Amino acid sequence: MSLTRINKYLSEIGYCSRRAADKLITAGRITVNGKVPEMGTKVSEDDIIKVDGQLVSQPKSKKNIYLAFNKPIGIVCTTDTRVEKDNIIDYINYPERIFPIGRLDKPSEGLIFLTNDGDIVNKILRARNNHEKEYIVKVNKAINPKFLEQMRNGVPILGTLTRKCEVEKINAYSFRIILTQGLNRQIRRMCEYLGYRVTKLKRIRIMNVSLDIPVGKWRHLSEAELKEINRLVADSSKTV
Repeated sequence: MSLTRINKYLSEIGYCSRRAADKLITAGRITVNGKVPEMGTKVSEDDIIKVDGQLVSQPKSKKNIYLAFNKPIGIVCTTDTRVEKDNIIDYINYPERIFPIGRLDKPSEGLIFLTNDGDIVNKILRARNNHEKEYIVKVNKAINPKFLEQMRNGVPILGTLTRKCEVEKINAYSFRIILTQGLNRQIRRMCEYLGYRVTKLKRIRIMNVSLDIPVGKWRHLSEAELKEINRLVADSSKTV
């Protein structure tokens, strides 16, 4: 009988990401055989695992699900349907359990992936793996060359200097930016540090997948897209 860390187990059965599972454990919302587990507890399929008192079991379908979704403004990227009314899970209402890969802020819009495959979540989200995400950003005042140069070369936020990145001016108030890291509210914080306020933020590409669906709609990733994603994450670091 093989044992697996509880966060990895919940990820593998498509309940949530490992990061989300760790938060559930910390909050004391998970029980294993009637007891609240410690972080790092290992479980097997024979254990009785509950979240908020509800039994967690293997999904009926073992087939991996990969969706591309054009998130509208106002939708929150959380799997906790108790907390947020306008959450991404209720909005999509997919018939099987899925969860978002990463997040987009509530006031932001654009491309986000959802899946039940915990392993690919961890590979894509690992910051050191340098997977590109592309955005179109509009700010509240005219963009000048100094702003573009500073954005490209790194801005001090959250106790670190952001990685160098590609930034291209579109018009007086808008620019395109390609990031390879995912700090909390990174673009908004970078702009705020330089005296600008983001008025619109839209993600138009993740890795090899570009946004091509209407706002509020989703589609399955194609076999070709998945093949390329798997190639791009083939050497990605895994969590233990």
